[in-house]
Amino acid sequence: MANESKILIFGATGYLGKYMVKASVSLGHPTYVYTRPITVTTDSAKLELLKEFKSMGVEIFEGTLDEHDKLLSVIRQVDVVISTLAIPQHLEQIKIIDAIKEAGNIKRFLPSDFGVEVDRIIGLPPFQPINDDKKKIRRATEAAGIPYTFVSPNCFGAYFVEILLHPHEQSEDVIVYGSGEAKAVLNFEEDVAAFTIKAATDPRVCNRVIDYRPPGNIISQLELIASWEKKSGRTLKKTHLSEEEIVKLSESALPCPDNIRVSILHSIFIKGDQMSYELEENDLEASKLYPDYKYTPIDRYLDICVVNPPTPKLTSLA
Repeated sequence: MANESKILIFGATGYLGKYMVKASVSLGHPTYVYTRPITVTTDSAKLELLKEFKSMGVEIFEGTLDEHDKLLSVIRQVDVVISTLAIPQHLEQIKIIDAIKEAGNIKRFLPSDFGVEVDRIIGLPPFQPINDDKKKIRRATEAAGIPYTFVSPNCFGAYFVEILLHPHEQSEDVIVYGSGEAKAVLNFEEDVAAFTIKAATDPRVCNRVIDYRPPGNIISQLELIASWEKKSGRTLKKTHLSEEEIVKLSESALPCPDNIRVSILHSIFIKGDQMSYELEENDLEASKLYPDYKYTPIDRYLDICVVNPPTPKLTSLA
C-alpha cells in the first residue's frame, strides 16, 4: 500500500473521530470525512470542528448512511475506510460494508471497535450487547471478503483519568472499584489515533487484530491513585465499591447509558478483562510494531493534568 493512502473517516466529529482526522493529516494522508448533512440545527461545536478540518485540507462529504449511491461514490475515491461511529450506530456499519463490497477498491476497512478485545472477553449483560454488535460487524466484514484491521485499544486514557480522578475538580474523593488491583490499559486518545492510522496502512496488520498495550500504560486503579496523590500533593479519600454492589447497580433500573457505564467499569477494573489474556507470539501489539512512535505514558499524562487540568468532555465509554 502506498505510503500516502487516501483515508475516509466516518464519525469524524465524535470523541475519537476528531483525533483520527488529525492523526491522518499529520501522517501525510489525503483525508476525507463523511458526515451528516449540515442544517440550521447542526451543533455549533460540530460546525467549528468541520471548519478546522477544512483549514487542514480535509475534504468534507455530507450525506447519510442510507444514501447508498452517494456512499458508494465517496468510497470509490479512497483507499482506506475508518469508522469511529458511536454505540447507537454500530450495526448501521452494515451499510458501509455493503458499499465497500460493491465498490471493490478498498484496501483496508477498520470498523468502530475501539474498546476491549470483544472476541476474547464476556461482560455483564448491559455491556455485552455492545460487544456482540461489534462482533457482528467483524463477522460481516470477514464474510464480505473485505481486507480489514480490527483495533483493540482498551481504555481511552484521558477519558478514564477524568472518570476515576476528576482532576479538573481538584477532587479529594475517589471511588475504587473492587480491590483496585486489577490491571487496565490507559492509552492517550491521540496515541490511539496515531497507532490506528499507522496500522491502517501497514500490510502486517491486514486481516489481523491489533492490541494496544504499551508497557507504560498498564496500571491498576490503586497505582493510578497513588501516582496522582504524589504528583498533586493531596491525599485522596477512597471509597471502595464491591463487585457485588456494582453487579447489583448494573442490574438495577439505572437509565441507559449509566447501566452500561457501570458494567464497563466492572469489566475493566474488577474483572481486569483487558489483561486477562496473554499476548502470544502471533498476536500484534502496537508499541512493538511501531517502536519509533513516542506514545504518552499514563504517568506523563498525569504530569500534564497537574499543570493543566483537562476540561471534561465525556460522551460514551464504549
